Amino acid sequence: MKHIITACLVALATPLAAQTNIDLGGLRADPAAPVEITADSLNVDQASGTAIFEGNVLIGQGDLRISAGRVQVVYSDETGDIAQLEASDGVTFITETEAAEAENASYDLSDGTLTLNGDVLLTQGASALSADQMIVNLESGNAQMTGRVRTTFSQDGN
Repeated sequence: MKHIITACLVALATPLAAQTNIDLGGLRADPAAPVEITADSLNVDQASGTAIFEGNVLIGQGDLRISAGRVQVVYSDETGDIAQLEASDGVTFITETEAAEAENASYDLSDGTLTLNGDVLLTQGASALSADQMIVNLESGNAQMTGRVRTTFSQDGN
């Protein structure tokens, strides 16, 4: 039995070419919660219904914290509320128990979906997963990682 478990762990420790579905219990957000944004500068384009925050951008929504170099905010045509956040220039998402990093990300507040692209790294305590892309349903905490998914497990707890 020990050899079967070891063989499974070795198989899991190698890169996966397909996809991995995971539960991100701590990486959740309430898309209806107020969004607070701070940055070094803000440019608003009334014609396109967008606002661009640049330089040390920090976003808070409930327990979720997002930092990035640049964030474009897209407003809903119907309600005028924030519909989507497009973050770039190094993005970090943090909750109490998990953190995720990527080159860029898109947060669709209308359906509570977070899509991270480019060198995605997810850390959960001492565990880490990496992939090319991760799509997270922030209401349920379910996620799917695709493109060169990789994780490493330690058998001795280190």
